[in-house]
Amino acid sequence: MTQAPARATSTPAPDPDTGTSTGSSTRTATGSASDTTRLRRAVERERTPMQRVRDRIVGEESVVAEGAARASAWLRRVVWPAIEPITGFGWAVLVGTVASLVAGLMLGWKELIVIGIAGALLLLAAIAFIIGRNRYRIELDLAYTRVVVGERALGRIEIHSASQKPLLPATIEVPVGRALASFHLPRMQPGDVHEDVFAIPTSRRTILQVGPVRSVRGDPVGLLRRQVKWTDPVELFVHPKTVQLDETAPGLIRDLEGITTRDLTNSDIAFHALRDYVAGDDRRYIHWKSSARTGQLMVRQFEQTRRSVLALGLSTSIDDYADPLEFETAISILGSLGIQAVRDEMDLVVQTSRGTLPATTGKRLLDALSGVDWSPRHDRFLDLAATIARQHAGASVIMLHAGATIDPALVRRARTLLPTQARVIVFTVVKGAKPRLQPIGDVALATLGSVSDLPRIMRGVALQ
Repeated sequence: MTQAPARATSTPAPDPDTGTSTGSSTRTATGSASDTTRLRRAVERERTPMQRVRDRIVGEESVVAEGAARASAWLRRVVWPAIEPITGFGWAVLVGTVASLVAGLMLGWKELIVIGIAGALLLLAAIAFIIGRNRYRIELDLAYTRVVVGERALGRIEIHSASQKPLLPATIEVPVGRALASFHLPRMQPGDVHEDVFAIPTSRRTILQVGPVRSVRGDPVGLLRRQVKWTDPVELFVHPKTVQLDETAPGLIRDLEGITTRDLTNSDIAFHALRDYVAGDDRRYIHWKSSARTGQLMVRQFEQTRRSVLALGLSTSIDDYADPLEFETAISILGSLGIQAVRDEMDLVVQTSRGTLPATTGKRLLDALSGVDWSPRHDRFLDLAATIARQHAGASVIMLHAGATIDPALVRRARTLLPTQARVIVFTVVKGAKPRLQPIGDVALATLGSVSDLPRIMRGVALQ
């Protein structure tokens, strides 16, 4: 009797974590996927035709934007390096050459064809002047990166030949702000070093960008011009002129105890009154004589003191000055006061019509003042006073700086906006005026003609 072959069958083993078989898990996963698909289809059916059109437009716009980005990157990488050396005159010659050749061939004018051929040969000859690669190692060095207005700043460039072959003559250019310093670089042999020194005039307060140093090669006609940058730009700060004030800094309230307030505290310097002892009070502040007289413990109570804060305000509105020189003098006065406050280790804030300037160190303050410019669209003197009152309400001394258009009536109005506990001094710069100090209520109005009058004015402020 023949037996049928036995067939090996395997039953799904139960999963040790869930207790279900693998087959049931597979069916469950398949079911979940089917449910997700049905849910997506239901959501798709519920969407309105307008939503579908909008999503399709958004998708097409993203594709177009991606294509435009790729095209722009290709233009910058491939096309721009090829057309960048062409000058304005070169473009004119190129267009004229193409137009002459096309018109000559279409009209059969040999003269135009000859002109086109001549232009093409001229362009090919210009290309020969800029092909090749110069290898330099250039160092840009400024003797000082910070100078006072009126001083001469010196710069030096040192050019090393980094090629194993002789280098053709070239032109070296160093942009200095809006100006341009140009040097002729002769033919250099391997290992040669060429050095040039240049002077930078500093007739006005500003921040100049010196560099980057670039080498320029071009043809004699001026059709093509190829330039390569070799260094990073360096900033030159032209600081405003300042004067040295007395070490004691009269008028700046250099007090060690600070400014007393109406807030009461259990430990400070300014004594206020006595009160009954409460559990937890520091026994060091018990007033024993009063305690013996009253028969119960009495402790001292103090008025809280705060460190003196000097707030310097500068109006940058063109309407607050009668002459641009007044604006420069006002900046010099503010810089002189700020430098002295930093030396005296006072808490200093500097506010202009445009914003707050960094004043943690004297160098940072002068650097920031070098870049201060007019703000014709910003607020004027009264708005500057309101900004200081809002942002620096705890200032103990406030000094405002403006020009000849500020009159006593405007000073009185500004005083009503400032904190009542602050001492206010207003500096107005009038071109050619003699220094004078005029009290307007509790405000000291100082008129100056130049920054050299500031030490005398500050001595007068100290006597008030």
